[in-house]
Amino acid sequence: MPHDIGFVDNSGGTLSHYKMLETIRDFAADNGWTVLRYDTGPANRELILKGVGYSGEEEIFVGFRTYQNADADYYNLVAAGFTGYVPGNTFDTQPGAMLSGVPCHNQRVDFWLTLNPQRIALAMKVGTPVYESAYVGKFLRYARPSQYPYDLVVGGMLDGVPGTRFSNTAQSIPFKGSRPNLRMLFNDGVWHQPDCWPYNNAWLAGGTTQERDSNGKYALNAVVLNSGTLGDIGELDGVSHITGFDNAVENTLLIDGQTWVVVQDVWRTGFNDYFALRMDD
Repeated sequence: MPHDIGFVDNSGGTLSHYKMLETIRDFAADNGWTVLRYDTGPANRELILKGVGYSGEEEIFVGFRTYQNADADYYNLVAAGFTGYVPGNTFDTQPGAMLSGVPCHNQRVDFWLTLNPQRIALAMKVGTPVYESAYVGKFLRYARPSQYPYDLVVGGMLDGVPGTRFSNTAQSIPFKGSRPNLRMLFNDGVWHQPDCWPYNNAWLAGGTTQERDSNGKYALNAVVLNSGTLGDIGELDGVSHITGFDNAVENTLLIDGQTWVVVQDVWRTGFNDYFALRMDD
């Protein structure tokens, strides 16, 4: 499965966040995802997709939609996950809907979009610039499919869908520690808020001690979802922690023939404010 690196802008009279939604639709449809809904009629345009997973026999329901307010100068996306699809329901009332806002823009947006049969991940360079990220779909669970059949994750930048502009300084990537903008659906039907290792490890990603490169070699640490009650649950697919020590956003790494891109947490540039996103092929 491939990836796409490019940009969208407002040329031709269509705003960039609308074009970003269209780009996700086109790229997913061309690479094995079924488009269940793509509605450009309302101001809040909607996209709902179904993936088949690595088994080719699964039903994975995810989506994106837009929301905007010209007076407040925000033009955002929503990253979403569902437990099913009902054609007559609105986007927000799909079964088991979990939504997280992702600030975008009506001006030029550079993007890194990557997908495989079970998840879609996105990073965007917006505005001044800052970097915005999203992850929807399954992760790599530490269980048999019969034990944990629907290991769905929704990660955006915001808790819910608030009217937040990209310039907001409180927003953060969903993978750092335990944040409400990363939710994991468990067998009990509850969207849990897991911790993310190693961002929650004081030795590897703490305020006084951090991982660094070793003679110019950078380690990628899988982001492991864990919980005090559920234990180690699984790891994100193609998203890894990487140190920011002597590193910079948009650097690329080639590991075992696969390219990874370094992405920063919005405006932050500290040692623990980065992750690496695999460009699937």
